[in-house]
Amino acid sequence: MLLQLLEPGETPLPHEGEESPAIGIDLGTTHSIVGISRSQTPEILSDEMGRALTPSVVHYGADRSITVGALAFERNLEDPLNTLSSTKRFMGGDSHRGHKKFKVAGKEVTAVEVSAEILKTLKMKAEEILSQNISKAVITVPAYFDDTARTATRDAARLAGLEVLRLINEPTAAALAYGLDKGTEGLYAVYDLGGGTFDVSLLRFEKGVFQVLATGGDTSLGGDDFDAYLLALCMDERACRLKNQNGTSQEQKSLMPEIRRARESLTTQDLVNLSLTLGGETSQHVVARGTFETAVQPLIKKTLTHLQDVIEEAGINAEDLKGIILVGGATRMPCVSAGL
Repeated sequence: MLLQLLEPGETPLPHEGEESPAIGIDLGTTHSIVGISRSQTPEILSDEMGRALTPSVVHYGADRSITVGALAFERNLEDPLNTLSSTKRFMGGDSHRGHKKFKVAGKEVTAVEVSAEILKTLKMKAEEILSQNISKAVITVPAYFDDTARTATRDAARLAGLEVLRLINEPTAAALAYGLDKGTEGLYAVYDLGGGTFDVSLLRFEKGVFQVLATGGDTSLGGDDFDAYLLALCMDERACRLKNQNGTSQEQKSLMPEIRRARESLTTQDLVNLSLTLGGETSQHVVARGTFETAVQPLIKKTLTHLQDVIEEAGINAEDLKGIILVGGATRMPCVSAGL
């Protein structure tokens, strides 16, 4: 079946007839992924260790070395000051965000340059697996990214040596991935809660055409914020036991990988244990899922407000929705699906 993507400001099938291979990239806040279509069948590319996901983390060494992905994520534990993550948040919004500067290893880099390093790594990964040069890509972006954010994404791709054939809205890509191109028709909401951004869109699928009716979201709302709430719970508890021993903000940043693992564990466990060391003092914490879910209710309500705003903007009733597609790792938290 021929599928046409109908989105504001986009012309149908802009790269139809291209002969050279193009990769598809999901440039995420927490993780990124690269794939290719073979004989009209999408295939996610995994490295020699079977890893499909590449952490969207970049480490800058004192020797001017740049490390991206899993190794950079590990180096965040020992050198958080020179490790950058979740910089996608600074690609959207006002005209200065894509050019926000971060100080690392004695120099300044922008969110665009950080994204370029991630894209360059994904490009190299695809070239190694496919044994051919890659110069073109289709990249997903949040539906609410404005022209400045989309231009920043194109700039990052250009720095990585990639020509962007098309920027596809993430909810449209998600709808495709969930099989709505197989013949199901109707109104759907795509609720995309990723590591650092939240994106909600209403789509109508009819006779092979996706039409985006309305979009909304927040570039500063995602799993990172749920992690921050969990850290705050632990810090409040720690302050009661060890006064003035909560460390600096940079020291707390080094705890985030452990905090994230704990938050992810609460998806399937009722209790999680954490051991946090700051300023030479270690504190033990036991966090119950119920306590965590109560604490993060303001974040969940914020996403629901965005969802309601999008529904009202589209001029439809919630009862008209045929379904809600949950996208993004943070939607695995039971409290998220329970709130919808």
